[in-house]
Parts: sequence; structure tokens; C-alpha cells
Amino acid sequence: MTAVAEAAPAHLGVTQVRAIDSEWIKFRSLRSTWWSIGVALLISIGLGVLFSYLRGYDIAHHGGFEPDQTELSLRGFYLAQLAVGVLGVLFITGEYSTGMIRATLSAVPKRVPVWVAKIVVFAAVIFLITLIAAFIAFLSGQAVLSGYHVHGAFLSAKGGIAFTTDPGVGARHSLGVSISYPGAVRAIFGAALYMVGVGLLGLGCGFLVRNAGGAIAALFGLLLVLPLLAQALPASLQEHVSKYLPLLAGTAGMTTQRVPDRLAPWAGLGVFALYVVAALGAGLYVLRRRDA
Repeated sequence: MTAVAEAAPAHLGVTQVRAIDSEWIKFRSLRSTWWSIGVALLISIGLGVLFSYLRGYDIAHHGGFEPDQTELSLRGFYLAQLAVGVLGVLFITGEYSTGMIRATLSAVPKRVPVWVAKIVVFAAVIFLITLIAAFIAFLSGQAVLSGYHVHGAFLSAKGGIAFTTDPGVGARHSLGVSISYPGAVRAIFGAALYMVGVGLLGLGCGFLVRNAGGAIAALFGLLLVLPLLAQALPASLQEHVSKYLPLLAGTAGMTTQRVPDRLAPWAGLGVFALYVVAALGAGLYVLRRRDA
């Protein structure tokens, strides 16, 4: 009797770890990955230093309100988020445009492991890189601010702390703060978490739309257009609506000073996380329901 061995389906050997390894290979092999990350690093650090210089110079020579020094040095992330968001979109839409998604889903037909693997790889890489960038941006920005000195501080008629250029008022001290400043480390981590969230929001839009142009338009609409539309609302509504939109909610995590018309840092990040979960959840639904 001759025994005939049946070939096992290739996907039976697939595990979540192997799916993650496969997505990591694809992620690091894409030229767009390193271009986007490079642009994000350049913008987040460079603009943070530039804004710190400009604001520090202005206050030191003309006086003014005390800035949120930590957020000021992290201001570059407001523009760098666009590069990270586009990278999140391209991480999935690139496979649809080339047809590679068919090979991916043939190897992993259950689809959920692919969805999980892309999230894990993207979130881990972007968090690590942007966290390092946030620390560099903070330290560089504060080094610039420390070169500017102000005289004293007083409570202005508007209720904020203001500095004066009059040498006869109060003690002379620098504008920069140290890493031990209350809320500084939390704001740095908040910047990295926000960048991860923006990238995953882009990934979710990519799963939903499956087209790079459409997904990028949807992402930019959520981040940039919604706040503009909210400004058309009556003042009584605008204040209550705007702080719950993705941009203001997510970036609340980068602040150290409490702003009345914005959510608290962790509350803002929590609201922003709901947008990310909703986008990724909708993307998973489409991934499982529609053919490649």
C-alpha cells in the first residue's frame, strides 16, 4: 500500500508573530517609510527650535505672557503629524494599489492577524521614533529659551502671568525649564502618543477607503477641516464642540498649562483614542467584509 500525504494548506503555519514579522519586513522595505519618518523628525525638531527662538526673543525684548514652554518646544509636531498620518495611509493603500494585498490575504486568510500586525508594527516604530524626537525637541527648545532672560512676573489684568522688560521689576531669570518641570515628561510622552494616534487614524482611513488620495483627504478632513468648520458655529457652541475634535483633543496631551477651552491632557488623549479605535474598527469591518 502506498501512503499518499496530503499537503497542508500554507496558512495553517501562520501565527500572529509571523504576521508581525512579515509586516515589519514590508514596513522597513518601503522607501516612503524612511522619507516620511525623516521629514517628520526634521519638522518636529527644527520647528520646535525655531518657535522657541522666535517666542523667546519676542518676550525677552518686548515682554508678554508666559508661554507654555514645553508645548512651545513641541510645536513642530503639529506639522510633523501630517507626514506620519500619510505614512499610516500608505502602509495599507500601497498594497491595494500594487495588488500585493491579494498575496497577503492569501497567506493570512483570516485577515484579523494582518490588521493586528500592521497596527503593532506601525505603533511600535512610530512611538519609539517620535518619543526620541520629542525628547530632543524639548531639550533643544529649552536650551534656546534658557538663553533669554526676563525680569520678574506679575498677574496681568487678563488673569495670565506676564513678563516685563523693566529691570526694576522682580528678579531676572531665564525662560527655559528643565525636564523636571511639572508635566514636562508627560507632555513629551503625550506628543509621541498623539503621533502614533494620527498614524493609526491614517491606517484606519486607508483600510476604509483603500485609495491613497481618498484616505489622505479623509484624514486631513478629520484633523484640519473639522476645526475650521467648528469655528462657524455660534460662540456658545464652538467652545464646547471644538475641544472634542481630534486635533484639539489629541494635542491637549502636549500641554503643561491648563487652558479653559481645552480638555485636560489625559482626558484629551482619551477622547482622541476613541476616534482612532473607531477608525480602526471600521477598517477591520471593511477588511473582513469586502474582497481584496
